[in-house]
Amino acid sequence: MTHTVYCSYLKKEAPGLTFQLIPGKLGKRIFDNISQEAWTEWQKKQTMLINEKKLNLMQAEDRKIIEEAMIGYLFENKSVDIEGFKEIP
Repeated sequence: MTHTVYCSYLKKEAPGLTFQLIPGKLGKRIFDNISQEAWTEWQKKQTMLINEKKLNLMQAEDRKIIEEAMIGYLFENKSVDIEGFKEIP
């Protein structure tokens, strides 16, 4: 059975994630409120952010940067600042 959520990012009902990807309260919030489509879009942005800023996921400080960008992108409608990248409307 498909898990359907009202996606906070897309502002519509959509198929949700198949399981909770991140542990804890934040992971639960994402599982309950973010669709698979929105998560896939975030993963693209996350990859560009990691590469552009040369983030090291072994460093707690770098993981915090990613987490803050993820929350801003998925829940607060903030864009991810990636130098040299411009979205075409």
